[in-house]
Parts: sequence; structure tokens; C-alpha cells
Amino acid sequence: LVYDNETGIKVITSTQRRNSPEFLDSKIHHANLLNNILAKVQANFAGVDASVMLDQNGFVAELNDINLFLVKSGKLFTPFADACLHGITRGLIIDLAREVGIPVEERNLSLVDFYNADEVFGSGTMGELTPIIEIDGRVIENHSDQSIRQQIHAKFQQSIPELAEHL
Repeated sequence: LVYDNETGIKVITSTQRRNSPEFLDSKIHHANLLNNILAKVQANFAGVDASVMLDQNGFVAELNDINLFLVKSGKLFTPFADACLHGITRGLIIDLAREVGIPVEERNLSLVDFYNADEVFGSGTMGELTPIIEIDGRVIENHSDQSIRQQIHAKFQQSIPELAEHL
């Protein structure tokens, strides 16, 4: 895994924006990731693990390398995938959450939504479900009595043998 999924990661908001679909559609898996690389460089200089990237309207798009989710009041939220890849793991997490009865909503999300979330995590092929414990120096504190991420992660781990191609 690329991140510490036991203790979680710290992130900052990058000044580097995700590409607008009108110029370079992020849903196309292309090799032009200069924006993401510059966002990662900012994170490195800040001494954190990754950068939150915003879309052209100022809404959260993704981290520089994985998709983002937040949990608030028992509901799972994720940004529209307009300025990022839809992500195979992202789609799987949405499906698994619904299977275990967790409501899911895709919508425009601001940084304030993430700052005030009960839980925040990223998802990606190389990161699985990575807890995000701090954004821009703000600690993400779970004020609920549940861990939605852990519920989804348990279902994720259970589903891997079923989904993996047998060699």
C-alpha cells in the first residue's frame, strides 16, 4: 500500500487545481498528470502525505492520487467525478456501502464539508481505504459512535477473493 492505513495520513489543500473537462477531461485515463505531480510536490514541501485538489469551481475533486470520501451522520458522501477519474475502487466502495445499508450521495463538496466530517478517507487501487486524519492542520474527529470506514473496509476485504481473477 502507498499509505499508512493503520494510523492514517495528513493532507493539505493544494493551490494546484484539477483540469477542467473543457480542456482536458480527467475521466480519460491519460498521462498528463502534471497538475497532480505539482500538488504532490506541494504536499512534500509541507511535510504531509498528499494534497486535496479542487475543481475549477472550488469544490473538492480528489487527492493528488486517490479519490475522496467523507462520512457525516452515518451517510457516505463523495464528490462528483467531473474533475477526476471515476475510479474502479471508488465505484466498488459505493456499491459495498449500499450493500451494507449505508446511504451514499455524490455531490459537490466543499473543504468545510470535509473539515466538519465525522470521517474522511481516500480510495484507490494502491491505497485501498486510507483514513485521512488531518486536513490543512485541522484534525478530523469522529463525533459519532460508529466507524463507517471500518464497516466498508471489512466488506472490501471480504469481497477481494470473490472479485480477484484466479490464476
